Amino acid sequence: MGEHIIKLPDVGEGVAEAELVEWHVKVGDMVREDTVLAAVMTDKATVEIPSPVDGEILWLGAEIGDTVAIGSPIVRLKVAGEGNVKPQGDAKAEAVAAEPPAKLPTPKPEAAAPAAKTTPKTATPEAKPAPAVAKSTGQRSISGAPRPEGERPLASPAVRLRAKEAGIDLRQVAGSGPAGRIGHDDIEAFLARGPQVAKASGLARNDAVEDIKVVGLRRKIAEKMTLSKSRIPHITYVEEIDVTALEELRAALNKEKRADRPKLTLLPFLMRAMVKAVAEQPQLNSLFDDEAGIIHQHGGIHIGIAAQTPSGLVVPVVKHAEARDIWDCGAEVNRLAEAAKSGTATRDELSGSTITITSLGAMGGIATTPVINHPEVAIIGVNKMMVRPVWDGTQFIPRKMMNLSSSFDHRVIDGWDAAVFVQRIKALLETPALIFVD
Repeated sequence: MGEHIIKLPDVGEGVAEAELVEWHVKVGDMVREDTVLAAVMTDKATVEIPSPVDGEILWLGAEIGDTVAIGSPIVRLKVAGEGNVKPQGDAKAEAVAAEPPAKLPTPKPEAAAPAAKTTPKTATPEAKPAPAVAKSTGQRSISGAPRPEGERPLASPAVRLRAKEAGIDLRQVAGSGPAGRIGHDDIEAFLARGPQVAKASGLARNDAVEDIKVVGLRRKIAEKMTLSKSRIPHITYVEEIDVTALEELRAALNKEKRADRPKLTLLPFLMRAMVKAVAEQPQLNSLFDDEAGIIHQHGGIHIGIAAQTPSGLVVPVVKHAEARDIWDCGAEVNRLAEAAKSGTATRDELSGSTITITSLGAMGGIATTPVINHPEVAIIGVNKMMVRPVWDGTQFIPRKMMNLSSSFDHRVIDGWDAAVFVQRIKALLETPALIFVD
């Protein structure tokens, strides 16, 4: 018997470190070649690390949330044969252990927030407590019993999305994959058993406190929001928009649309209105480098669309909205939204925005205070649409109303300019025919 050390492999060109976001094994587990050991996140993608050999896990070299340098030891296994670790003095074995890390195939990027600076934290050979991960038995449990308190179920983003849509608490699902990983078959088996109703004996106090470490995409989102709020003095301007005429036009266009055109939502109209408003106030379509004291005013209008995904908030970007008509904008929004939700959006599709739209759809509330997507200088927030009584001078009539809550970088955008910009968008949306007039 021997020992084999697995080092963090090269997970992408130019990547010097990665954040450990998930362990799929624990000390004592038996693994086979190609068993997924862990998942790490770079600024480009989340990558799974497979085992190159069969063996038993002896040691895990990092904890969830640690930033690990490429080439650092992360797993030690007991293997049949010599392995790549020998007693001291064995020059051949030392050479094997010192080999540079293997290069993984280029990963398929998952939706990720813009990169944030991290401080490298290299794992050392000292043993660390292994995360609590359920050991797989290879058999599907039929009990559906919940996991121990504080234990996080293992599942892919696609499985998590499916469970969310079906209203299933993954903590109640037994996984049949390696280390208790939950797959689609486990979801189907859980649904086939029907709902598992817990017996309640009455009201009871719950003094449990769960500590959840902020890692992966959620940590990058937190860092991005902290940067935006700490460096940008926001001014938020809320305006009410009468979208009755716009909704009538949208319904008519969708009714008569060609087969090769997408169904229109509000967003393509708002995007085109923003393009026209930016043409009159180009300073709104800028990136502010506050360290250099330079405003980069862009000619191309690249509109970021803040989107919620199973992994968290990401911002896919519709490039060159100034060169797209209503239907082209709609088709691109649909394509990017699907890519973001499925985790297939590329880094290029998730970067390069010059101004952003954020919308919570039907849950948009009456007003919001959107956080600017640093280093941009403006963000347009869409609130929910509702029918309200509006006084027309003689009587109250029902109108479809919607608020826009928009934030601006007050260092470079004055309140007056922000108001003019929003009022121009309001005029275009309330008289939507103007959107189509060059």
